[in-house]
Amino acid sequence: MPGREIVNKNLDLLNEFMKYAFAHPDVLDQIPSEAELVILPTNDPILYKENLKIIKAHQRRSSSVAIIRMEIPEISQPEVELAAAK
Repeated sequence: MPGREIVNKNLDLLNEFMKYAFAHPDVLDQIPSEAELVILPTNDPILYKENLKIIKAHQRRSSSVAIIRMEIPEISQPEVELAAAK
């Protein structure tokens, strides 16, 4: 998976996590301030593996890592309709 695609998918994941965190702010209390946050998408095995590499790299540097496991939500395709004036 190209690096740009990994970054974009991780940004999308972070966006979804932040939506959840705004609705449930107590989840942020579980994440130490010095920890690196890595999200493992349970329904994207390729990105999951890539993000595991990030976790292992942080662990080798003795960095604290907060791991979030979550599904990438299905994004609904909006249907646009124009109603003409009568």
